[in-house]
Amino acid sequence: MKFIYTLLAALLVSTAIAQPSKKTTPKATPLDRSIVPQPGPAPKIQIGKATSFTLENGMKVIVVENHKLPNVTYSLSLNLTPIAEGNKAGYISIAGDLLSAGTTTKTKGQIDEAIDFIGGQLSTSASSVSGSCLSKHSETLLALMQDILLHPSFPEEELEKTRKQMISGLTSEKTDPNAVSDKIGNMVRYGARHPYGEFATENTLNNIKREDLMGYYQTYFSPLVATLVVVGDVTPEQALASAKKYFGEWTGNAVPVRTYPAPAELKGNQVAFVAMPGAVQSVIDVTYAMPLNITSADYLAATVLNNILGGSGFQTRLMQNLREDKAYTYGAYSSMSPDDVIGNFSAGASVRNDVSDSAIVQLLFEMDRLCTEAVSAETLKSAKSIMSGAFARRLENAGTVAQFAYNISKYNLPADYYETYLERLNAITTEDVQAAAKKYLKANNCYISVVGNKDILEKLKQFSKREVMQFNTDGSVSKGIIPPAAGVTAATVVEAYYAANGGKDKFKKVKSIKQEGKMSVMGTSINMETLTLDNKMLRVEMSMGPIKVSTQIFDGTNLVVKSMGKDAPVEASDILKAKMEADFFVRDHMADFGHSINLAGSIMRNEKEVYILETLDEKKKVVKTEYFDKASGQLVSTLESKETEQGPMTSETNIKEFMTVDGMTFPKSIQLNAGGQVLDIVMEKITINGKVSKKAFKVD
Repeated sequence: MKFIYTLLAALLVSTAIAQPSKKTTPKATPLDRSIVPQPGPAPKIQIGKATSFTLENGMKVIVVENHKLPNVTYSLSLNLTPIAEGNKAGYISIAGDLLSAGTTTKTKGQIDEAIDFIGGQLSTSASSVSGSCLSKHSETLLALMQDILLHPSFPEEELEKTRKQMISGLTSEKTDPNAVSDKIGNMVRYGARHPYGEFATENTLNNIKREDLMGYYQTYFSPLVATLVVVGDVTPEQALASAKKYFGEWTGNAVPVRTYPAPAELKGNQVAFVAMPGAVQSVIDVTYAMPLNITSADYLAATVLNNILGGSGFQTRLMQNLREDKAYTYGAYSSMSPDDVIGNFSAGASVRNDVSDSAIVQLLFEMDRLCTEAVSAETLKSAKSIMSGAFARRLENAGTVAQFAYNISKYNLPADYYETYLERLNAITTEDVQAAAKKYLKANNCYISVVGNKDILEKLKQFSKREVMQFNTDGSVSKGIIPPAAGVTAATVVEAYYAANGGKDKFKKVKSIKQEGKMSVMGTSINMETLTLDNKMLRVEMSMGPIKVSTQIFDGTNLVVKSMGKDAPVEASDILKAKMEADFFVRDHMADFGHSINLAGSIMRNEKEVYILETLDEKKKVVKTEYFDKASGQLVSTLESKETEQGPMTSETNIKEFMTVDGMTFPKSIQLNAGGQVLDIVMEKITINGKVSKKAFKVD
């Protein structure tokens, strides 16, 4: 059945004027303000030194002293090449998370308690173990890190818990256009079989076993590829002694080094489209893989280029064009991400549906303009100033020195690589920037990923040299919407739905339906009761024990919503929705509500072919999209979008399981994803035509 849900740089110049001697008063020379002062030479930055050691087992140790505060941070990182996970995509991430979920001597609870007791922090990933605490507690922290690093147990129960959370997260991602855009962008620019292009699905997560996690740990966790960075209130001598004590006995084998072919370069632009029903905005991403590494000779010039195009701030080309001039978006950005294997370029924005094509034109225009027109001296100066300031701010963080030392070691950079940063930045010319643009900006050979309303698909075809690639919100390939077969209409889909639920005649005899169940929200269980009467009255109550969390009462005319006992505001649209939710036969009465229904066709969704039934308002705008299983006739999923103060939000309802009562079928297990929060609802009892008083629907 149906439910109501209340979803819930300014540049400062100082001029020192020398005072003339009292004995002489020379005549002042007028200042020619039309002449721009020439900048002095860039200073060579003095960066604190890091001390480095290598233990007998091959592990490197980098120490940065900082005695300003009695804190110390230990970060152990593994230098690994990416790994393709195939039909078990997600297992490496899980292995990293579960490193700290238990050891052969301690449970997760005991580890968490020990860290809390010293007021420290501890985290793990697929390639790191890090922790911080007061320096007086460093021995305790290091002992915990040692236990986690050398004796992980990967508990089965923690695996199941993490698996469930990740599957729930996948459900949430399907209604987040930015998350969908990220997934599709990775897949098209790298390829689905590349480690950077593959992604976890419910099936791949269900394939993961504890042995996979242990196998990853045993193969890739080795001191031969490990670097321990120590920053804080500690001397090099102390850090070396601790490293030997806690990690000196760690042993491991040589770690496999994997290589992957570079993604094929596009010849002509290719559009990748994901239809997001009800979307009021399009998320656009112009992207492709590119061979950029921190060791690339033109890496710094490329970074300057990106800061001019769309790196950050209101002064960038993309922001000035798409936001300030065209008012297409709140923000437009670009990135050039270096990587040891293969880097990537990305530029995009979230724009209104009706300007999606125009926004793409401007994105490509600004990329191409940087290739054909040299930037002005003033533009280059501004970008350098911003980057210099950002670099200076980074130096305020003691950890930055450690990161610099790590990069110098990992990439075999010159010892003064960072000390000469400002000199090298100052030497970048407009010619360097244009050369980088011609090399790295590919306005005519890029992927154009768009996540938005299906109505914009036709406008996007002009940008694609080939047939538009279409994907579903879960990242699977879509054949697009299939037109309905002859004789299949919205009416026939609705009739099949009634038949699948026991038949319209049976429901015509129903006066009241009471549904009782529980809703799980982030581990909290909430009792839920829904009551309908005469197909026009509705009451939804949620409680936690004796506490009423929310109550919604609709008497057929008036609607009252209470949250924690207080009245919540009700709008006309809420009353209209209540009327429609209370009417089981609402699809037959759409005209009464100023709405209509449209059969858009069918599509593959969650491995089933489903009919797409759209609810249109009086302006013919899609306000709800329902998916009916073609084989069974059942309603299996619903999507609704609405504008909120935080921007557009899409909620998705998926019916996982059904139950039969008196020959009629009702949803039993329901999953609601709204605003990134996943709610699981299980109906435990349904009573048909039981004793129901109209007093239950009295609106005070």
